[in-house]
Amino acid sequence: MQSRSIIQYTLCILFVISYTGVNGQDFFFGADQSYVNEMEDCSAQYKENGIEKDVYSIYQDHGCNLTRLRLWHTPSWYDQLNEGNRYSDLEDVMKSIRRSKNAGMQVLLDFHLSDNWADPSKQLVPSAWLSVVEEVDLLGDSLYQYIYKTLTHLYQNDLLPEMVQIGNETNRGILLSPEDNQTWTLEWSRNAHLFNRAIQAVRTVSQESAIPIQVMLHVADPSKSEWWINEFIQNGVSDFDLIGMSYYWAWHKPTTIPETGQVIRRLRTAYPDKEVIIVETGYIWTTDNFDNANNIISETHPDYEPASPLNQKKWLIDLTQEVIDQGGRGVIYWEPSWVSTPCWNQWDQGSHQEHATFFDFDHNLLLPGGIEWMEHTYSISTNTKNFNKNDFSIQWKSDSKRLEIDYPSNQFNQNFRIDILNYIGQSLMSDSLNNNITYLDLVELPLGIYVLQITRQGKTVYAEKLMLK
Repeated sequence: MQSRSIIQYTLCILFVISYTGVNGQDFFFGADQSYVNEMEDCSAQYKENGIEKDVYSIYQDHGCNLTRLRLWHTPSWYDQLNEGNRYSDLEDVMKSIRRSKNAGMQVLLDFHLSDNWADPSKQLVPSAWLSVVEEVDLLGDSLYQYIYKTLTHLYQNDLLPEMVQIGNETNRGILLSPEDNQTWTLEWSRNAHLFNRAIQAVRTVSQESAIPIQVMLHVADPSKSEWWINEFIQNGVSDFDLIGMSYYWAWHKPTTIPETGQVIRRLRTAYPDKEVIIVETGYIWTTDNFDNANNIISETHPDYEPASPLNQKKWLIDLTQEVIDQGGRGVIYWEPSWVSTPCWNQWDQGSHQEHATFFDFDHNLLLPGGIEWMEHTYSISTNTKNFNKNDFSIQWKSDSKRLEIDYPSNQFNQNFRIDILNYIGQSLMSDSLNNNITYLDLVELPLGIYVLQITRQGKTVYAEKLMLK
């Protein structure tokens, strides 16, 4: 057996978790592009200033740095549509990830954990697992193997995403039977086991590939998000990095943008090691309907009327500024490229979202318009002192296996408390820092992921993930 003194022992400080400002590396301006390949196969030609242009280049040129992509288990219902091509399966997602990475964007992979749409109203188990839906251990094993094999295959093709979503708008759990999906069912012992098995699969691939993958939990409606995240953690689902929220005025009114911001602030305060992202939002630029498919969003906020490209842009700018002010990490727009084409979807011909994309009915980019939200110059609140990586000197001393922490500034003379936490928030070791160098000896900690937390006067001022490997 190899001893700790012989095996490699390395500390990776993952500063990507720590939000320190508003730029392309720190804040995510994202777009869900799950429909793009399908739209292009259905003859969509995306244009800017009337000239056809690669749609990923359009987004990159306007500040997009993150692509969100959904993955269905076995979307066989596509076989009966149009040319019978399947989309949002693994083959299609690999094509989209490659396009995203070639455009310099990070990727959030959204495991719907279903063969079709998953949302607060439906969370149907994939048909491949229906026979074990009542056997939670076997279902958990199937879930683990599916995520593990999917991510391993992506890694082997240099397509590993930077973030992974465990389920989509999981307000009622995941992997429900058709019977349970008909009623409100939330069995936390089952739910927690399944989420933890899924997260474990992501962590295993991350460890084996030596590539960090952030894990997101996604719930809809800011007014319910705090309750849901607390329920996850109280029931033992705590090993995640990101809180994703859906926020649409049409479905989540009367919750306002400022109220959504306060939810983000409270989540960041309660769970300082978790970042918060508005992972879905949308706003219409017209009330017109171009095709046979009914528009799924029809309402406008009184402060953003009438529906127009400029008011779409204003909604997104105001929402994003609020997210920034309250310590959030990003905003992702849902389906800004789902334009109208002659193809059919499950319900009708055309798009249910063409009036909320960033393109007009001829697939030409709307300028000025909503896409410009991503290149807007945002302000950073200076009402309170924001501590970040640059305030603290944090160094790993490989020879002694110690973490050296110093706060050189004398602007604040009150003590800081330093804790190394595990992923359920328990302090494994602590010390104080008062303008002196503090050393934390980590050699006795098992290999794994921890959180370095620095508090002042009982309030967390800085948190970041540590990976011992």
